[in-house]
Amino acid sequence: MKTINELQDEVIEEFSEFDDWMDKYQLLIDLGNEQPPLDPIYKTDKNLIDGCQSRVWLQADLENGKVTFRAESDALIVKGIIALLIRVVSEHTPDEILNADLYFIEEIGLKEHLSPTRSNGLLAMVKQMRMYALAFKAKMQEQQS
Repeated sequence: MKTINELQDEVIEEFSEFDDWMDKYQLLIDLGNEQPPLDPIYKTDKNLIDGCQSRVWLQADLENGKVTFRAESDALIVKGIIALLIRVVSEHTPDEILNADLYFIEEIGLKEHLSPTRSNGLLAMVKQMRMYALAFKAKMQEQQS
Protein backbone atom coordinates (compact mmCIF):
# COMPACT_ATOMS: atom_id res chain seq x y z
CA MET A 1 0.00 0.00 0.00
CA LYS A 2 1.41 3.37 -1.00
CA THR A 3 1.68 6.21 1.47
CA ILE A 4 -0.27 9.44 1.00
CA ASN A 5 2.97 11.20 0.04
CA GLU A 6 3.87 8.56 -2.57
CA LEU A 7 0.42 8.98 -4.08
CA GLN A 8 0.79 12.76 -4.08
CA ASP A 9 4.15 12.47 -5.83
CA GLU A 10 2.51 10.30 -8.52
CA VAL A 11 -0.15 12.94 -9.11
CA ILE A 12 2.50 15.68 -9.31
CA GLU A 13 4.45 13.64 -11.84
CA GLU A 14 1.36 13.04 -13.97
CA PHE A 15 0.52 16.73 -14.07
CA SER A 16 4.11 17.79 -14.73
CA GLU A 17 3.90 16.05 -18.12
CA PHE A 18 1.67 18.91 -19.30
CA ASP A 19 2.75 22.53 -19.60
CA ASP A 20 -0.54 23.88 -20.82
CA TRP A 21 -3.36 24.32 -18.33
CA MET A 22 -5.95 23.35 -20.93
CA ASP A 23 -4.28 19.91 -21.01
CA LYS A 24 -4.27 19.77 -17.22
CA TYR A 25 -7.98 20.60 -17.13
CA GLN A 26 -8.55 17.83 -19.66
CA LEU A 27 -6.64 15.42 -17.41
CA LEU A 28 -8.86 16.47 -14.49
CA ILE A 29 -12.00 15.91 -16.57
CA ASP A 30 -10.75 12.49 -17.66
CA LEU A 31 -10.01 11.54 -14.06
CA GLY A 32 -13.49 12.64 -13.07
CA ASN A 33 -15.04 10.59 -15.84
CA GLU A 34 -13.14 7.49 -14.72
CA GLN A 35 -14.70 7.70 -11.25
CA PRO A 36 -17.40 5.08 -10.75
CA PRO A 37 -20.77 6.77 -10.28
CA LEU A 38 -21.89 7.16 -6.69
CA ASP A 39 -24.74 4.91 -5.63
CA PRO A 40 -27.92 7.05 -5.61
CA ILE A 41 -28.56 6.09 -1.96
CA TYR A 42 -25.55 8.24 -1.03
CA LYS A 43 -26.76 11.28 -2.97
CA THR A 44 -28.37 12.79 0.08
CA ASP A 45 -28.33 16.28 1.55
CA LYS A 46 -26.32 14.88 4.45
CA ASN A 47 -23.52 13.97 2.01
CA LEU A 48 -23.52 17.30 0.16
CA ILE A 49 -20.44 19.38 0.88
CA ASP A 50 -21.10 22.90 2.13
CA GLY A 51 -19.08 25.62 0.48
CA CYS A 52 -18.99 24.11 -2.99
CA GLN A 53 -20.48 26.05 -5.87
CA SER A 54 -21.40 22.85 -7.67
CA ARG A 55 -22.99 19.90 -5.95
CA VAL A 56 -20.53 17.42 -4.48
CA TRP A 57 -21.60 14.33 -2.58
CA LEU A 58 -19.01 12.64 -0.39
CA GLN A 59 -19.55 9.26 1.23
CA ALA A 60 -17.05 7.93 3.77
CA ASP A 61 -16.91 4.47 5.30
CA LEU A 62 -14.57 2.90 7.80
CA GLU A 63 -13.46 -0.56 6.73
CA ASN A 64 -10.76 -2.47 8.62
CA GLY A 65 -9.46 0.70 10.24
CA LYS A 66 -9.15 2.52 6.93
CA VAL A 67 -11.34 5.25 5.51
CA THR A 68 -12.83 4.67 2.07
CA PHE A 69 -14.17 7.68 0.24
CA ARG A 70 -16.59 7.74 -2.68
CA ALA A 71 -17.88 10.88 -4.30
CA GLU A 72 -19.60 12.46 -7.23
CA SER A 73 -20.18 15.95 -8.55
CA ASP A 74 -22.37 17.47 -11.20
CA ALA A 75 -19.44 19.56 -12.48
CA LEU A 76 -16.74 17.93 -14.63
CA ILE A 77 -13.67 19.67 -13.24
CA VAL A 78 -14.89 19.36 -9.66
CA LYS A 79 -15.44 15.65 -10.25
CA GLY A 80 -11.80 15.45 -11.33
CA ILE A 81 -10.61 17.32 -8.26
CA ILE A 82 -12.51 15.05 -5.89
CA ALA A 83 -11.19 12.03 -7.85
CA LEU A 84 -7.64 13.24 -7.15
CA LEU A 85 -8.37 13.75 -3.46
CA ILE A 86 -9.89 10.28 -3.20
CA ARG A 87 -6.93 8.75 -4.99
CA VAL A 88 -4.55 10.33 -2.50
CA VAL A 89 -6.37 9.88 0.84
CA SER A 90 -8.83 7.00 0.44
CA GLU A 91 -7.86 3.62 1.94
CA HIS A 92 -5.73 5.21 4.67
CA THR A 93 -6.17 5.31 8.43
CA PRO A 94 -7.85 8.30 10.08
CA ASP A 95 -4.49 9.30 11.59
CA GLU A 96 -2.72 9.20 8.22
CA ILE A 97 -5.43 11.41 6.73
CA LEU A 98 -5.38 13.85 9.65
CA ASN A 99 -1.58 14.12 9.59
CA ALA A 100 -1.27 14.47 5.83
CA ASP A 101 0.06 17.65 4.33
CA LEU A 102 -1.70 17.75 0.98
CA TYR A 103 1.10 19.56 -0.82
CA PHE A 104 0.14 18.21 -4.25
CA ILE A 105 -2.62 20.82 -4.53
CA GLU A 106 -0.01 23.61 -4.52
CA GLU A 107 2.56 21.63 -6.51
CA ILE A 108 0.36 20.96 -9.53
CA GLY A 109 -0.78 24.60 -9.50
CA LEU A 110 -4.37 23.68 -8.82
CA LYS A 111 -4.98 26.46 -6.32
CA GLU A 112 -3.80 29.25 -8.57
CA HIS A 113 -5.67 27.96 -11.63
CA LEU A 114 -9.05 27.58 -9.99
CA SER A 115 -11.59 30.34 -9.62
CA PRO A 116 -11.92 31.58 -6.03
CA THR A 117 -15.23 29.75 -5.62
CA ARG A 118 -13.74 26.48 -6.91
CA SER A 119 -10.72 26.99 -4.68
CA ASN A 120 -13.03 27.40 -1.67
CA GLY A 121 -14.86 24.28 -2.79
CA LEU A 122 -11.59 22.38 -2.88
CA LEU A 123 -10.80 23.48 0.67
CA ALA A 124 -14.32 22.47 1.73
CA MET A 125 -13.77 18.98 0.27
CA VAL A 126 -10.45 18.56 2.10
CA LYS A 127 -12.02 19.83 5.32
CA GLN A 128 -14.94 17.41 4.99
CA MET A 129 -12.56 14.47 4.43
CA ARG A 130 -10.63 15.44 7.55
CA MET A 131 -13.89 15.76 9.52
CA TYR A 132 -14.83 12.21 8.56
CA ALA A 133 -11.35 10.98 9.53
CA LEU A 134 -11.67 12.73 12.89
CA ALA A 135 -15.10 11.21 13.53
CA PHE A 136 -13.86 7.72 12.62
CA LYS A 137 -10.79 8.17 14.84
CA ALA A 138 -13.02 9.06 17.80
CA LYS A 139 -15.27 6.09 17.06
CA MET A 140 -12.27 3.72 16.95
CA GLN A 141 -10.94 5.07 20.28
CA GLU A 142 -14.37 4.53 21.86
CA GLN A 143 -14.43 0.94 20.68
CA GLN A 144 -10.98 0.31 22.13
CA SER A 145 -11.80 1.67 25.58
